[in-house]
Amino acid sequence: MSDFPHWPARPTGDVFYVKGRIGWRNLRRSDFCEDGPHLITGMHIDNSGHVDWSSCFHIPRRKFEESPEIQVKVGDLVITKDGTIGKVARIDWLPGDTSLNSHLFLVRPIHPELCSARFAFHIFTSTAFRNFIESQKSGSTLAGLGEAKFVKFEFPLPVIEEQEIVSSLLDTLDIAIRETEALIDKLKAVKQGLLHDLLTRGIAANGKLRPPQSEAPQLYKESPLGWIPREWEVLPLSICADIASGVTLGRTLSSPVAIELPYLRVANVQDGYLDLRETKAVSILPSELSRFALKVGDVLMNEGGDFDKLGRGAVWEGQIEPCLHQNHVFRVRCDDSKLLPAFLAAYSSSVRGKSYFVQASKQTTNLASINSTQLKAFGITCPSVAEQFLIAQRLSTFDKKMAVEQETLKKLRQQKSGLVDDLLTGRVRVTPLLESVQQPAAQTGA
Repeated sequence: MSDFPHWPARPTGDVFYVKGRIGWRNLRRSDFCEDGPHLITGMHIDNSGHVDWSSCFHIPRRKFEESPEIQVKVGDLVITKDGTIGKVARIDWLPGDTSLNSHLFLVRPIHPELCSARFAFHIFTSTAFRNFIESQKSGSTLAGLGEAKFVKFEFPLPVIEEQEIVSSLLDTLDIAIRETEALIDKLKAVKQGLLHDLLTRGIAANGKLRPPQSEAPQLYKESPLGWIPREWEVLPLSICADIASGVTLGRTLSSPVAIELPYLRVANVQDGYLDLRETKAVSILPSELSRFALKVGDVLMNEGGDFDKLGRGAVWEGQIEPCLHQNHVFRVRCDDSKLLPAFLAAYSSSVRGKSYFVQASKQTTNLASINSTQLKAFGITCPSVAEQFLIAQRLSTFDKKMAVEQETLKKLRQQKSGLVDDLLTGRVRVTPLLESVQQPAAQTGA
């Protein structure tokens, strides 16, 4: 950070006690036990700066007591110094005695009248600290952030009263972000339950879910995919749709009439939606356009990648015209008399759909791929088109609710990102901003 209009800059070592574990001191995984003092590692720190105590390891008390310099106290900060460098946790409470592994720093205010842990947490999660870490890189990789370098990081230090105002405002935003994230996670879990019910029980003529098979066996029949409503049938995707691979990348086209167009790749195809923030371009001949160009209603399904990317699908709505797809993304063009695109996209993202792709795929380590033959054999439990429409409509209504919360989360993150640097340098004074955030919260009883 530089050009602080109001506050002096101080190095970390002047205001904080910084210590890391000196090696493992013969601490082995075999020493971990069912009970005893907690041991925090980098993987136990989440993106919100909290420790997941339920997943922490436990170590014998003798191992805890032999390293008093890293025994954690309430009010400390914990920062990863290698691996994923710069993850920060604020220790607001402790479930019991706690120590650190060798990949973490313990950071403790030694002059609490000069700098609070609350303010320091935001400093160490700021862009300025990220930039500092980047500046310490030697060559192309950084094995770790050493203590000698870390204590030289300088940051602006206002008086403690102003620190509390800055911290309160950023804490308010963090709380709003965490609550919105939790709500979205809950909505995702609810959607998975709804998706399962809709794709196994469907919607009866009365507009409600059919009762489960255990309560109304007469409404169901056995199928290769388990119990399904009597009106439904299991069809391979090849019967319901035309499946095609996209344009092959890396071709050399010397023709002067070649044209360059945007295309979609595996990273663009998410579960149920398309991420179009970054698209690339490829050259094709004009005569190939009709073959590779996407049409509204096409379902894009991934050929391979990580297990979570495999087979996931999304409906193309003509966001970019014209647009192509590459050869690792299948284009599935549904026969609307048998299968609706929105129903297929939902089905491919269900537990049943994902299980098929994982089991049918060719796997290497954590990567997998399916070919067109396997995709054509993908079995789908198909209701009537009218019922598919009702199921897709029900899911769409739920997706719109989730989209509202995701937009709220996006705005909160943008608000914090836009404010944090100015607030932490003093370029923007914070009292009026704090009042503007707290007033709506008071009105809603938050």
